[in-house]
Amino acid sequence: MQISRGYKYLPSKITQVEINNSDAEGRIVLSDAVAHATKHYDDCDLVVDMATLTGAQLISTGKTHAGILANTEELEQIAVKAGLASGDLAYPLLYAPELLKKEFNSKVADMKNSVKDRSNAQCSCAGHFIESHIDPGYKGGWLHVDMAGPGTKAERGTGYGVGLVLSLVGAPGFDTRSV
Repeated sequence: MQISRGYKYLPSKITQVEINNSDAEGRIVLSDAVAHATKHYDDCDLVVDMATLTGAQLISTGKTHAGILANTEELEQIAVKAGLASGDLAYPLLYAPELLKKEFNSKVADMKNSVKDRSNAQCSCAGHFIESHIDPGYKGGWLHVDMAGPGTKAERGTGYGVGLVLSLVGAPGFDTRSV
């Protein structure tokens, strides 16, 4: 996919997006995946999107903890416990879509793909951009994991996220009850 500044993109034909930052292409791909999963898989009760999405995650939660957003407080707590059980640590980001939505205002589309003000909870905003593409009829859980910090070390991938997902789905050896 080639994304250029100024172009409009329609993730799953749900929302028209103005491309104001061509370096913020990952959130467009993730939003399209989330839109597809929540629209076309009726038996899905949890959607997890995970990526080394923003440098702002390092500012928000550091090098060892991924930043997470969840659409319920219960899922947020489950994700934090899953991180503790697996060693793939995670910490909640500011969850305030009603306050941060204005960061994506656009004059030519439904929304922009990147924030207007980079000093206003940028990492949370990136997650809320993805969340805004969840199908309105979807009733399950949504978890966003920005693993820019723990996902790399000395320019190499760490494998972060495998243990977190295994713990989230209750795989043997990843029991969160002891945490």
